[in-house]
Formats: sequence, structure tokens, C-alpha cells
Amino acid sequence: MYQPVIMETTFSQTGLAPDSPYRQAISGLDAAVNQDPLSAVYELTTPDASAAQTYTFIGAGDIASSVNNAAESTAKLLDAAVADDSNTIVFTAGDNVHPCGSASEYSTYYDPTWGRHKARTRPSPGNHDYETSGASGYFNYFCPNSANCSFPGGTKPPYYSYNLGNWHLISLNSEQINSSQLTWLQDDLATHSDSCILAYWHRPRFTSGTSAGIQLDVQPFWDVLYAAKADVVVNGHEHSYERFAKMNASGSADPNGIRQFVVGTGGIVNVGFGSLMPNSEVRLANIQGVIKFSLHNEGYDWTFIPSTSTELGDSGSDICNK
Repeated sequence: MYQPVIMETTFSQTGLAPDSPYRQAISGLDAAVNQDPLSAVYELTTPDASAAQTYTFIGAGDIASSVNNAAESTAKLLDAAVADDSNTIVFTAGDNVHPCGSASEYSTYYDPTWGRHKARTRPSPGNHDYETSGASGYFNYFCPNSANCSFPGGTKPPYYSYNLGNWHLISLNSEQINSSQLTWLQDDLATHSDSCILAYWHRPRFTSGTSAGIQLDVQPFWDVLYAAKADVVVNGHEHSYERFAKMNASGSADPNGIRQFVVGTGGIVNVGFGSLMPNSEVRLANIQGVIKFSLHNEGYDWTFIPSTSTELGDSGSDICNK
């Protein structure tokens, strides 16, 4: 009895354009140059070029100060990240310089440290930045003119957004929560319904820290972000590191919710913790460091990097909600 020979082979094709349709059919040719009929035509679309790219997003809040020089130790962590990936984006989670966020404090304490990466920084303000009227030290430092501006568009918006591949990043202002900002946020999210979403601002909605407690005034941010199936929220304000399990806007565990990180560890003197909040998974006190996200097309990795190798860190991975 004749037994057919079943063979399997693979091939690769280079030089295909990203995000483009292609049609292919397959045929076989034996040693006697007998050719099989063509197979059915297969249609495929190549992935978007950004789909395979990973973006490095790194930062912290509560950074520079006149009372210590720990901002230099965390700035060196930024240096290392940029050396590994020249396209790294740095973010700040507010209170970029203590105590008043003045122009002189920015130039004296922030600029020699984290200011080394000013051109790649996408900041957000905190309550200490607003100790100077209108947070003018913050806005004028990060955007002295349209040609030298850390904010997208070359202006001085109190809140803004931008994209890294399939990720939509949102810098919000927890010191000016009003209907205008919330309407803007809703409209912004509506135009990015298929993106992974990370938002960052200063004061956390949930914290086990000793000073801030529960910041109810930022609840509207959570309501809007949770409804849009956002993935990650990053805050500062508490001078410690804390990671929460994924939660809904009320703070209850939700596998489809938002994961919050509190990273007030950029350099300001640290404090400990008070009462443990529900869903708090990791807490690190008396520590300086930064959080680094590796943003993929459909998920992310996080690593909290302490400024000294003898201290504990934190790391993990997750997929996007969409």
C-alpha cells in the first residue's frame, strides 16, 4: 500500500513592511520537478512596528531638597536606565523639589541631579510645588520657552497626555481637581479606548502611610480611570514605597481593576507606615529609589530599584485590561 510522506517545513520572509496586508499561497516541488497545485491563498497583516517594541518609563516623586542629597543617588539610577535605553522617558510624581518649589530651589537642588534628564522628563506637580504661587517654579523650570519644554506641545499645561507605542500616558494635577480637568480626562480617554493606560499624579487615593491617609479629593480621577479600564496609577506624596493589588475605584480587589504604586522615594527623607490598607501587597519604608516600567504592547513589567544594593526591591508583570 502506498504510504504518503508527510513533511513539515517552515520559512521566514524578511523585508516586509509593518502594519501591511500580504497574500501568500504554498506549493511543493519534488526532485523530478513535479509541482503540486497551489494551496488556498492565505491573507495576513504584519504587526505594527511598535507592537514588538518595549518602552522604558522610570521615575518617582518627592525628589530634591536642601536638607539631604539623596536625589543624587536616585539620579544615578536614571543615568543607568538611560545608558541601557537611550529612548527612556523619565516621569515625576510631584513634589519635585522641597520645600517650596521655587525657581532657586529647582536650579540649586533639582537641576544638578534629576535635571540631567530634563529633556526626557514628563513631570507632574505636587503640593510643595504649589507653595510657590501658581507653581511658577515648576512650570518655568520645565518649560522656560516653547523650544525648550518638557511638556508636549511646547506649552505649560497643568495636565496633559502622550503616547508610547500602545500605551497612553497621562500626567494629572492633584492640586487643581476641577470639572475642567475631569472633562478633559474623560474626553482624552474616549479617544484612546484601545490603549493600555497609565496615569500619574502626586497625592494617592489609597495609602498605608502615616501622614496622608485616604485622599478622597482624588476619587474622581479613579472613577473616570476605572470606567475607562485603565491599568496603572503611580503617585508620590508618601515618602515610602507601596504596591497595591488591582482594585476598583472603591478600593476593593478587582482582577480587572487598576494597580496603584506609591513611589515617594525620589530623595526626600523617608517615613514609615501607619494602618495597613486593604489590598496593600508590598511596603518598603526608609528607602530611596525609583520605579522602572517596561511597557509592552499588551502588558508591562515593573521593578522598584533601591538606591543601594543592600535594600529590598520589588518586581512583577501584568497584562493590560483591554
